[in-house]
Amino acid sequence: MEQLTTNQDKPLVVRVADNIIEYIVDNKVAVGSKIPNEFELAQRLGVGRSTIREAIKLLVSRNILEIRRGAGTFVSDKHGIADDPLGLTFVKDSKQLAIDLVDVRLMLEPEIAALAAKNATPEDLEELMVQCKKVEELIRRGEDHTEEDIKFHGCIAKCSKNQVVQNLVPIINSSVAVFVNITHRRLLEETIETHREVAEAICSGDAETARHAMAMHLIYNRRLIKKMIENEMAGSESENNIM
Repeated sequence: MEQLTTNQDKPLVVRVADNIIEYIVDNKVAVGSKIPNEFELAQRLGVGRSTIREAIKLLVSRNILEIRRGAGTFVSDKHGIADDPLGLTFVKDSKQLAIDLVDVRLMLEPEIAALAAKNATPEDLEELMVQCKKVEELIRRGEDHTEEDIKFHGCIAKCSKNQVVQNLVPIINSSVAVFVNITHRRLLEETIETHREVAEAICSGDAETARHAMAMHLIYNRRLIKKMIENEMAGSESENNIM
């Protein structure tokens, strides 16, 4: 990254941002690692510090970099993925949204689990089992397991070794959070059992069992949400009849 190398037709700030990304990729700068400071980047690219500052702001807005006050600028763990990539913030019907998200996950996650069983490294498998146990422990203690549940599914995506799959994790994360919020953490025992079945199948390298276990995990979730919607509708009809 000694000089600007990107399309001259782009605005200068965008070209600088592209070169910073190029530096991160070429040097395999890991998530959470610090990049050179403004002064060093300005010297390397031959531009002013104000341009570097604007380029960094652009990359922060794209979730590629994050600024930690007093520490510097670091590669974000969001991998450049928007906080709400599907625009779900403005969807009002949370229960139908949960159903739709589970349906999408049913199209994707059983195959992701199968890929994970085929491609995971020993280190991946160790991380997966640790994460599985964390979720179990939180559920047993009656504590909120949402964040660790999300990480569990993220571990499975990582185990798949498919770069695109890992960028689909925000869809999965959205679904887990929505599901937990609207069901008030029901299906706790089923979550423990199905998570363990998925994790153990992946660790055994059994793609077919991993695929089936993940499908069952999601089907349990879908059935509960569907039942809640039906009960809510039945309750509304009863109230209308009384009135």
